[in-house]
Amino acid sequence: MARSGRPRGFDRDSALDSAMHLFWEHGYEGASLAVLRHAMGDISSASFYAAFGSKEALYRETLARYLDKHGGIVGALDDETLSPRSRLEQALLASVAVQTDPAHPKGCMLTLSAIVSSEAGAPTRDLTRAEREITRQALQRCIAAGVRVGDLEPATDIAGLTALYDGLVLGISIQARDGVPADTLRAAIGHAMAAWDTQCRASSHPEAPPATALTRGWSIDPRLRSTIRGDQP
Repeated sequence: MARSGRPRGFDRDSALDSAMHLFWEHGYEGASLAVLRHAMGDISSASFYAAFGSKEALYRETLARYLDKHGGIVGALDDETLSPRSRLEQALLASVAVQTDPAHPKGCMLTLSAIVSSEAGAPTRDLTRAEREITRQALQRCIAAGVRVGDLEPATDIAGLTALYDGLVLGISIQARDGVPADTLRAAIGHAMAAWDTQCRASSHPEAPPATALTRGWSIDPRLRSTIRGDQP
């Protein structure tokens, strides 16, 4: 006889973390319902649908959880207590710290989990594409702020620099998954920041803070976006 109801001791937060790690490691379509239910405490199909509604709804909830716990790059880029250059470098270094942390799957769930899928996965592709655009816009705001406050030349190619650093953010995810060491990725960020420095006005060239100071104590922005919760039509 099929089981009904949640298993004794069901912990929703723990179940969500398990599902998040599976989606993060194997992607939306690579994580089957059977594997998800087993990892979430051997819950039955009835329990799964009662608790989460559908696989897509579960994915949305786990992606929101990922962004809440690990996705603080936008918060760093918008931190007006720091200079624009420091915001950018801190965001990039924090991204490396998260994506190479051995405590969870490597890389970025937002980048890796739904970039390629069948037509059935189109809603999750659209969801992650929209979230990557949020990061892209935050990068652009940070670079534009550098121009506005006079750290960068007025003729700075904001769109070009945005594409450069956005490509770096996305590339870190793949390289982290491939096992490129964190030290190498941090060194790459140092080289990428040279692109900012070439656009700096000579009279206002900022000094980069040490990397060790930028990778410790960063608090992740806890905001959850309405697109993740499915509030948008």
